[in-house]
Amino acid sequence: MNHLRYFAGRDTAQVECAIIGTGGFGRSFLAQARHVKGLSCRVAVDRDASIAAAGLASVGHAADDIAVVKDAEGIRAAWAAGRAIACADAALVAEIPVKVVLEATGSPEAGARHARLAIEAGQHVVMVTKETDSVIGPILGRMAAEKACVASPVDGDQPSLLIGLATWAEVVGLEIIAAGKSSEYDFVFDPATGRITSNGVNVDAPGFGAWLDPAGRPWAEVAAGRAAAATMLPQRAVPDLCEMTVVANALGLVPDRADLHCPIARITEIADMMALQSDGGLLSAPGKLDVFHCLRLPGEPSFAGGVFVTVACRDAETWEMLREKGHVVAANGRTAMLGLPRHLLGLEAATSVFETALLGASSGAVAPRPVIDLTAHADVDLPAGTVLNAVGHHHTIAGVSGRMTPAQPLEPDSAIPYYLAAGRRLLVDVPAGQVIRCRDVDLDEGSELWSLRRRQDAVTEWSA
Repeated sequence: MNHLRYFAGRDTAQVECAIIGTGGFGRSFLAQARHVKGLSCRVAVDRDASIAAAGLASVGHAADDIAVVKDAEGIRAAWAAGRAIACADAALVAEIPVKVVLEATGSPEAGARHARLAIEAGQHVVMVTKETDSVIGPILGRMAAEKACVASPVDGDQPSLLIGLATWAEVVGLEIIAAGKSSEYDFVFDPATGRITSNGVNVDAPGFGAWLDPAGRPWAEVAAGRAAAATMLPQRAVPDLCEMTVVANALGLVPDRADLHCPIARITEIADMMALQSDGGLLSAPGKLDVFHCLRLPGEPSFAGGVFVTVACRDAETWEMLREKGHVVAANGRTAMLGLPRHLLGLEAATSVFETALLGASSGAVAPRPVIDLTAHADVDLPAGTVLNAVGHHHTIAGVSGRMTPAQPLEPDSAIPYYLAAGRRLLVDVPAGQVIRCRDVDLDEGSELWSLRRRQDAVTEWSA
């Protein structure tokens, strides 16, 4: 596809946008936006206006050109003067003719409020905050459509990139066996020391070397052996499940198991592992979502947190030719892996901005629908009164893991969506190993996320 032709509208119209949240993603977008023809982002919002101002300054805006505003009059005046704008109140963005708002706070509750405010102002919303999207993505899409605007996931993060790869595969007639991504951090095994490094943590992995070469063993056995030998490292990550939930609600694909298989695998093994059990792989049926931990030796290339599909090889001669050209094809020739080994965060988000503003289209589904909920499960005993704070870079709740379960309208006995539980207080003791239910959590009526989720449930046509 010729992107210059696809986005030709940028030659005659500059798209004005605002970023809410100036952390890693937001700052990378601010930096790249200064180099993108047809795009302007001189409005930054953060919990403290000084943080937003620092983000603008860090990407090259002169200090005396940055207006720190506190009210509608101030933001309108700063906009008219052509200044860069920093503020702490996302509601002020509705006062200026910004066409696209990127929500990148990572806060599920704040993300819900900011998306609603933008949509009510008739602005397109690009949702970087997947935590919000996993709970109420379908209703945001519906609300935006009612306002003749768009709510979209963002290129630069894996959900949108995987949606693009999977829909491309469908358009060209490939049968998808699996779709997924590599985890954020590789498992780098050093045979000389018998240790694995991942996300800055270096651990002993006794016996792992015996599983480095599959040696003709069944792939399920290899996956189990590697997992057991690497138990000192976490092998399920809530952010990975969250991203796959967004994809499920866009494409209708579902996981093979609620916590995913998450094998530790080399890039060259994905076509073998992410294949049907009848073909020697891990999956019970085609069309499944999953994640793998990229196994490599020191100095070998990474999959860079990229996305992949595995597809059925329908013509042996064609796929043998492609194998010879370097494509990853399973040893038995029945499955192939096609990958996109990158996700560039804000550096490539402009394509989603242009899709919404110039084409009135989402980088995701035309109309996402509830297929999967990411639900919360207690891994340790959680006493009543515990506040389920989602903390850190990955916004995870201590002692609570996620499961991808069929979406349903939320009732008191329903498993609570992970990021609806975030930040809320437990009303009862929840023993380890049990699902956390809606009735277990103090769901205050003032919650924007809870209100929008109830609205989503009310308008969804649930299957019997």
